[in-house]
Amino acid sequence: MPKSVSSLDGSRFPVPPAVAERARALAAGTATPAAVRRASTVLLLRDGPDGLEVYVIRRHTTMAFAAGMYAFPGGSLDKRDEAAGVSPWESAAARELFEETGVLLAGASPAEVVADTTGEDFEADRMALVGRAMSFAEFLAKRSLVLRSDLLAHAGHWVTPDAEERRFDTYFYFAALPTGQLTRDVSTEADRVAWIRPVDVEASVERGEMRMMPPTAVMLETLAELPTVAAAMEFARAHEVVRVAPTVLLDESGEARWSMGVESDSSKKLPGHRSCR
Repeated sequence: MPKSVSSLDGSRFPVPPAVAERARALAAGTATPAAVRRASTVLLLRDGPDGLEVYVIRRHTTMAFAAGMYAFPGGSLDKRDEAAGVSPWESAAARELFEETGVLLAGASPAEVVADTTGEDFEADRMALVGRAMSFAEFLAKRSLVLRSDLLAHAGHWVTPDAEERRFDTYFYFAALPTGQLTRDVSTEADRVAWIRPVDVEASVERGEMRMMPPTAVMLETLAELPTVAAAMEFARAHEVVRVAPTVLLDESGEARWSMGVESDSSKKLPGHRSCR
């Protein structure tokens, strides 16, 4: 059984110098916490020949947030996600997944999924979404599609520490790669994409080949103990999601360490997996 997030040990993760310095400024009253933006991210899964695989991107080194680090497709909620007729978190998750990978969790009915999104017409719509010329609800209506929010399993909830310059209240979802669809390297935020086995990540991190923030590492550790996509989805739907809101604690000498701030997330278990409303 995967490790419980509620047992997280903050000492596993060093506090970056810039974050520690900002924590000192906050403590001294010379800085104020940044506003928190809501976000969704998706761990896209598939069963590979050697076990469960997850799709990751490496963010450009020029990015303002998490530069050069491995992450999952995702991003901030668009205010128009609120009007999508479903949970805005789920709408944002599906929209960002399509924008960054070309994978679409939608179909002509609640029992179907689009089989192919590689045509020029789909690409034009994807770019319209990226450029915010079209909302996700408008995109679905144009194509008479239904968002398959049931294909998203709420699996994590992390809030960026107040000592970070950019802060996000992020819901993490598991989703299986739909049959027939293929991921495409279309994200403007990534300089590398890959399907990786979660069980291989720890060694890569130790060798310095992969860098990632604590939420990414913890979510991958959870997946490393799950053998298949079906097992991962079942685990996410059966287990309570806890809200993790790390803070930076300073000792008398000013040295910084993490306090993980784990608490129950009561939004998880709503009927029919209509989470995050």
